[in-house]
Amino acid sequence: MDAMDRKILAELQQDGRLTLTELAERVRLSMSPCHRRLRALERSGVISAYRAHLDPAAVGLGFEALVFVTMATSVRDVLDAFEAAVAQVPSVLQAQRLFGDPDYLLRVVAHDLRAFQAIYDDDLITLPGVQKLSSTLVMKSVVIDRPLPL
Repeated sequence: MDAMDRKILAELQQDGRLTLTELAERVRLSMSPCHRRLRALERSGVISAYRAHLDPAAVGLGFEALVFVTMATSVRDVLDAFEAAVAQVPSVLQAQRLFGDPDYLLRVVAHDLRAFQAIYDDDLITLPGVQKLSSTLVMKSVVIDRPLPL
């Protein structure tokens, strides 16, 4: 990856809806080389997806919580089962395995407190290998989906 690839990525992080013509103009490259570079970035997995970024509150999901998960064991099969199961819970926007205690951090959205309680009781506490959950409510998001510092 060279400086031109980084320019292409920086522009796409700012606006993923750029046409190829607009992208080529912004990075000062002709269409064909820009298109080749873009396809190479996609094929290599550097660009993993294109999608719209939605405002959770605007679609009725303004309640957000961070849930800390402590596992009962660190056995690989249990962790694999937990990770596969948590990936199937639609309200979990992010799930990260951590070093130390707790073992996982989940970012969860819901319509309101009652909906979060249902997710907590019906989905999260029943995940394989969970020993303990603790959560904190998000008061305000300060930095959201910042582009990578290329």
